[in-house]
Amino acid sequence: MVDSKQTRLHRNLEDQEEGQGSGAHMISTARVPADKPVRIAFSLDNASDDTPPEDAIPLVVPELDQQLQPLPPCHDSMESMQVFKQHCQIAEEYREVKKEIALLEERKKELIAKLDQAEKEKLDAAQLAREFEALTEENRTLKLAQSQCIEQLEKLRIQYQKRQGSS
Repeated sequence: MVDSKQTRLHRNLEDQEEGQGSGAHMISTARVPADKPVRIAFSLDNASDDTPPEDAIPLVVPELDQQLQPLPPCHDSMESMQVFKQHCQIAEEYREVKKEIALLEERKKELIAKLDQAEKEKLDAAQLAREFEALTEENRTLKLAQSQCIEQLEKLRIQYQKRQGSS
């Protein structure tokens, strides 16, 4: 049984080599016993690390995660094509909604910052109002003390003049 799997694997590899020339070769994932030799062929011709594999799904909406990307349709099926178009529209709408959410979150941060600033200014204004009230009261008290001092000074002047006049 193991020999037949190995034989099939070996034939598949040879068939692929003949059919693809110097291009890339498929590697089977079938298990091969450790004591049997295995030949693995691959080619680096026309390959670069930047190019995606041939079976990679192209990104329809690059901003979306891979799992949210619309899958390519089966071109033979009208229903598949329609589902693909709908999925593309939904993906685009999703991208737009995410973009709008990001803008709204940024606006929210700005408004919160403005609100914090307004609250700080309100607290500052309340503090200034309390200070104004205290200073106004202190000013009233000082004016009263000043007028009392002026009155007392006037009395002392009068007394001094009386003494000067009697001497």
